[in-house]
Amino acid sequence: MKKIIFLFITSFALSNILIAQDAETRLKEKGIVLTSPGNPLGNYVNAVRVGNLLYLAGKGPQKADNSFITGKVGKDLTTEQGYEAARLTALCHLAVLKNEIGSLNKVKRIVKVLGMVNCTDDFKDQPKVINGYSDLMVEIFGDRGKHARSAVGMASLPSNMAVEVEVIVEVEE
Repeated sequence: MKKIIFLFITSFALSNILIAQDAETRLKEKGIVLTSPGNPLGNYVNAVRVGNLLYLAGKGPQKADNSFITGKVGKDLTTEQGYEAARLTALCHLAVLKNEIGSLNKVKRIVKVLGMVNCTDDFKDQPKVINGYSDLMVEIFGDRGKHARSAVGMASLPSNMAVEVEVIVEVEE
């Protein structure tokens, strides 16, 4: 009887872990519909795969109408608005990932994030802004979304984007 209870509890726990790690289900639960990934703004590609690592090019907070959230955080935008811009950038990267590998469930780990914030010289909360990106990755991928990260301030970014983020992702072979 103890073996049956143990197997039931183990089976239940494992099924909950698998459900919790199902990125595609998480997207649906949150009502997130990914759009087509935007085209690169120059002579480069959205992603390059080397073995089981996918290097995603820098993306910014591109809205459904293809415009960007623009301006300097600390002058034109608040920290909270910068956070939302970083979160939108994460959605753009998820669209690229899905386009490249077919299913977000093939993501083994978000490895490294470089978040760049277009901000004033005296702005000091770059990590709070880039948390918008990091938080969404953890919401979608659970522990697999936790990553190493740098969050830095920039004097300017292309097209005056509020943020730009690049990421390295481990995927299934």
